[in-house]
Order: sequence, then structure tokens, then C-alpha cells
Amino acid sequence: MTPRTPTTVDRPARGEASGTETESDRGDELARVDAWWRAANYLSVGQVFLLENPLLAEPLSHEHIKPRLLGHWGTVPGLTLTYAHLNRVIARERRELLFVAGPGHGAAGLNAAAWLEGTYSEYYPDVGQDVEGMRRLFRQFSFPGGVPSHASPHLPGSFHEGGELGYSLAHATGAAFDNPDLVVACVIGDGEAETGPLAASWHAPAFLHPERDGTVLPILHLNGYKIANPTLLARLPAPQLAELLRGHGWEPVEVAGDSAYAVHEAYAAALDECFALITQRRHPMIVLRTPKGWTGPDTLDGKPIEGNWRSHQVPLPAARHDPHQLAQLESWLRSYRPGELFDSSGAPAREIREANPSAELRMSAQPMAHGQVQRALRLPEIAEHAVDVPAPGRRYAESTRALGRYLRDVLALNADQRNMLLFAPDEHASNRLDAVFDVTGRRWLLPTRQGDDHLDARGRVIEVLSEHLCQGWLEGYLLTGRHGMFSSYEAFTHIVDSMVAQHAKWMHMAAEVPWRRPVPSLNYLLTSHVWRQDHNGASHQDPGFIDHILSKRPEVSRVYLPPDANCLLHVTEHCLRTNGLVNVIVAGKQPELQYLDLDAARAHTEQGLGIWEWASSDTESGTDVVIACAGDVPTQEALAAVQVLRGLVPDLRVRFVNVVDLTRLAAPQRHPHGISDREYSAIFTSDVPVIFAFHGYPWLIHELTYNRPGHEHMHVRGFGDKGTTTTPFDMCVLNEIDRFHLALAALERIPRMAGRLGHLRQHLLGELARHHDHIRRTGEDMLEVRAWTWGP
Repeated sequence: MTPRTPTTVDRPARGEASGTETESDRGDELARVDAWWRAANYLSVGQVFLLENPLLAEPLSHEHIKPRLLGHWGTVPGLTLTYAHLNRVIARERRELLFVAGPGHGAAGLNAAAWLEGTYSEYYPDVGQDVEGMRRLFRQFSFPGGVPSHASPHLPGSFHEGGELGYSLAHATGAAFDNPDLVVACVIGDGEAETGPLAASWHAPAFLHPERDGTVLPILHLNGYKIANPTLLARLPAPQLAELLRGHGWEPVEVAGDSAYAVHEAYAAALDECFALITQRRHPMIVLRTPKGWTGPDTLDGKPIEGNWRSHQVPLPAARHDPHQLAQLESWLRSYRPGELFDSSGAPAREIREANPSAELRMSAQPMAHGQVQRALRLPEIAEHAVDVPAPGRRYAESTRALGRYLRDVLALNADQRNMLLFAPDEHASNRLDAVFDVTGRRWLLPTRQGDDHLDARGRVIEVLSEHLCQGWLEGYLLTGRHGMFSSYEAFTHIVDSMVAQHAKWMHMAAEVPWRRPVPSLNYLLTSHVWRQDHNGASHQDPGFIDHILSKRPEVSRVYLPPDANCLLHVTEHCLRTNGLVNVIVAGKQPELQYLDLDAARAHTEQGLGIWEWASSDTESGTDVVIACAGDVPTQEALAAVQVLRGLVPDLRVRFVNVVDLTRLAAPQRHPHGISDREYSAIFTSDVPVIFAFHGYPWLIHELTYNRPGHEHMHVRGFGDKGTTTTPFDMCVLNEIDRFHLALAALERIPRMAGRLGHLRQHLLGELARHHDHIRRTGEDMLEVRAWTWGP
């Protein structure tokens, strides 16, 4: 069966008695919108199916069809319809708009839009606005050596890929923060609307300031189906859906139909209404009900295609081999009347060009989407926030409290340019970062009550108990050129594992696109970490987020484990200065020993790792053992182990190594931060045992160092997923990174200790037994553990 011919908009005749001049102008305007929409749909179908014959200059043959048909048609007509109507508003209102396509699998429609606007050809001159350029546009889509099937960084105007669903509205909201003149139009597929992150994203009006932030305009596209099933919101009665959306603070305006003329009229009126509401600082949105796969084939082999889930991907999957499907495809393409839409050279017709906004307002040319609009971050002097360290390991301090004072001053220095936000799931005060509330509050636009703490409609701290929203809002903010940090309990950052993986992929791919600028880095502070979650128990004990990050592209991934406050300050300053990276900082919030003064901390963090001479006792004559560590608690236990060893074997030659930047351990062929084998051996040696106390899962250190000299001598102790509600030191004992287990592991691997090992082992096991009995009797760690400090 042939595809249904799209109903198009006819211009009222000039001077026709049935219309006023205004109606005639409106008719011309909508006729241009319709022509643009048909052209975009034609180009989208061509990208999915055609290798050759882009303008149907001859009858379609099987050789003109791609051998593998890839792509998603079902969502495209809704995307192109929305894009066409937004262009009408942009041209009239001269407004800055960003376009976010939640269903990014409809990228064929977005490629078509960028090509029709001329932007695609500006960035890719070989894909010009002519027959050959059109052929290349078609051929390269989802094709080896071509462009991906989603709205990836190759696509002008895109900053949201839309591959993994759920994050479109969060990204749009993040982009709108601190952009008061911006409107972010966000198309949300009704399948995506079923995801948890998207469901939470409807809360945005509670955080968007009417004067300081831009406008988010959601377009909820209810085409009725996912891949193979109906969608929930499309089957929800319209009044019930409207009530749900109004409850979140939105004012829904509905557009529905399957007649092009009626839908164009309704959509134009709806957007006019929405932009009138926007000028009143309200939160309009559109609920769009049009058929899935609209204007495509009606049926195939007696089964419905248009308006059905079968249109989701490729409606005519055998078009290259099946003569009937080939004929359907040709009829479908010709139904758009390409001869009216493109001239003989293949360029868009005058009517299409007139429907485009002026060059600087094209959504596909929005510089903000390309990282080309950035506001440099001003940073305070670290010296003003340094912790005094008169001697290593003698004084306790809360490292994140020092960081909170630093971040307070970062916010204050940048208050006028509003280019820094802090995000957390209700944890800034808990994580000792509450100094930031000296200069700002928590963003909150809902009613307040007596006793509420630091709520502020203009707050620079955004707390919402959804890691998905913290991540998504921050990503949208960063991708449009601003700066921020996401702090969280360490274990619960796993909630956004998939989101950060998608962001890392975007950053890596964007770095390969020459017209995109690197955007500020995604910075995490993981605190309330595994070794100080003794009070909350096993559910809060998981350091595996750093494993996840280091499994991503090395050009993008960085992990830092500063041992004390001054190192934390230097690492944070460095991370806030970087672009194009995912930086993870792990630091505890509890009082901990401080080791390095400001200058020593600077040198140590710049190097990323090094020997602490003041804690070492090896000599030019040799080294018996290397005690290495990464992480604040492992550093303390490793130092305590050195002290235990000195007490047991005073002449033992111990080298102490601390690692801040984990990626320095990797070989330079595997990670750009990796040090050379020569440097590595100079620090760790290659022929003596290395006892490594690690913050996370031990196999990560083995993975990073597996091809290093002397790897067979590397013995790592880390979190073994042994945890419960207990004392802080007992967490270390359970996982054998405590001072006694570390000392024993060292002694067992030093050949000259073999004759004395029995006695020494008995002593250390006795200390562990004493600890075991003490905590069960008193409920707290032994005093010599709780009050331990480093001493010569």
C-alpha cells in the first residue's frame, strides 16, 4: 500500500474575499513552515534509505538503497514539526533558543534541519547545499566512516545526544540556569517520560528563578508508542495528565491532530500562547499529540505502520530487495513533492530559505551549544585557606571544612558573573561544606516556613535529593560554558554511573570536532566515604565509582585521592581550572591528621605521587620494603604501620610512597598522566615488596600497574566489601588495611625477617585480638588508635 500523501497548507489567494491581510500573511507563514517540514522529512527518509539518486532524478532502483538500513523514523516527524514551528517564532521574536531532542535517535531529522539552515554545510563544506552535498548527507548517515545515528557532537546545535533516555529535561534546565535571555526548547518523547530521571525533572519550576534564569519550554510528544508497546502518558486521560503537569508548576497547552493544516494552525497558536506566558515569567509547556511515523507508510503487509509502534525504526526494512517495498519507498519520498522543495541544483527552494531564522539565530548555529560562550572562573588564593601544619601528622583537621571556605570564596569572587553552581543531594552541611552559606543559600522557589535553613530564591547552592538531577543539571550547565561541582556521599554516586559514562563519551567525541571548544570539566567531590561509614553500615560502603571512571577513555578520566586538607585545596584548584575532563576527588569529612604544609602539598600534588622522605628510613644501601598508600584513611594507617615496624624492627629500611593522582600509576602508553617506567622504578623500586594500602577495591591498583616493572612484588590491600555498623578502625581491620595487618604483610615478604617472623606475627595478631575484645566491650576504638599521631 502506498504511503498517505501529507496534507499541506495552502496559501490564501491575495485579495481573496474570504481572508483579511492578516489571515493571508498567516497563511503564507504556515505554508513556509509546512514546506520546511516536508523538506526536513524528505531529507530524513533519504538519510535512512538512500545511497544514490537523492532528488529522484530517475526511478528508484535497488542499487540506490543502502545495504543496511539503520535509523529511527517514528520520532522524526514530531522533531521536524517542532523545529519548523520554533523557527517561525525565532524569526518573529528574534529570541535565542537552544534545542534539546530527548529522542536523539531521531538525529536524521536534526541533520536535515542543520542542512536546511545552511549550518551543516558551513561546518562540513563537502556536504554542500546541492545534489552532491545531499547525496553525501544521505550516504554518511549511520554508515561506516560517516556520522552516528544519534544527536552526537558531530551535529551542529546539539549538546545532548539523546542516546540513553531520561536526561533531556535536566540538561535543558541546567542550560537555562543563569541564562536569563535564553529559551531552551526540549522535546521529550513519551517513552523517555517513563524514566526515573525524566519523571524527577518535572520539578524544575521549583528551582528556576524568573529573572536570573532562562526559560525551559518542554514539548511532551505523545506519539503513543515506544519500540513495541504503548506509552503510559499517552494513554493517561488528558485532564489527568494536565493536572499532573500543573501540579509540578507547568502550564500545559495541548496540540493534537493528524491533519497537517489543523496541526500547523494549532501549533502556531500554542507557541504564540507559550511565548506570551514566558514574557509573564510563567512556565508554559506543550503537550503534542501527533501520530508516530506521521507522513510515512500507512501499512505494510496489512499491518499498521503510521501511528503504530512498527514505525519506530525502519518502516520498510526490505526496501533494497523487495520490489513492493521499494515502490512504497519511492511513493513515500515523492509524496513530499521534492520538486517544490529543492531547485534543480539541489539547494533548498526560496520558500525554505525564507523559513529559516537569520544566521546568528539559527538553533543549529547556537554558539552556546558548541562551548563557544564561556565565562572564565576567578579563583581565590589558596594560601588564605591553608591549614597550618607545623609538623607532619601531629594535628587533626576536617579537610572538607577547609574546602568549604575555599568554595565560599569562589562563589563570592564570581557572584557578579554568575558562572558557578554547587550541586548536592542535601549534603553540603553534612559534608562540612557549610561555609558556602556565609555568602549564598540553597536555591528554593517554593513557600518557606519558620525554621527553614538558608533557603534563597537566588541561591548558588542547589540541593535536591536526586543524584540524577544534580548530575543532569550540572551537565547542562557545564555544556553551555559554566562551572560547577557535584558533592555526594561516595557510595551513592553509583546512581549516576550511566550518566557520567554518557557524558565522558560526549566529551571525548566533542574533543575530536574542531569547531567545538572544550567545556569546563565535570568535577566530583566524593566524601562521607567508605572508611568513615562505620555508623551507617554496608549500604553506605562502596568506593567503586573510581573504578567506573577509570574504565573510561584515558583522555577524559582523572581520579585524585588527596591525603590531607592542603592537598585537597590544591587538587580542587587544579580541577576547577581544567576543561574537557571528568575529575573525581575523594576526601573524608571527619577530623584527620594533616601532613603537608602548603608548599609541600603543592609540589606533591603537581607531581601526583612521591616519596615522603620524612616517613622513610631506607638508605643508599638499600630498601627492605615499600609502604605505599592512596587515600586519606589508608595514608594514616600506612604511616601507623611504618611506626609499628620501627618499634618492632628498628633497623628495617622502609620507603614510604603516597599517591594522589591514581592515573600516574598507569603506563604512559595507557594514560597521558602516566609516568615513565624509569620514574616508576625510581619511586617503587622493581625488586622489593610493595605493600599498598588503597582506598578502593584492590584490583584497580593491580590493573593500573600490571605491566610495570616489579609488578610481581605489588601486594595491595583495599576494600574487600567487608563492612557493617562498627567502629572506624574496625572497618580497616575487617578489610586488612589497618596498621597491624599492613605491618604483618610487610614482614612476611622481607626475606631477612624469616627467622623472626613467628614471634612478630604472634605480637601483631595479639594486637588485633586486643582490638577485637576492646570494641565489643566498650563500643569504641582503643585510645592509642583514636588519638594516634605520627612521631619520629
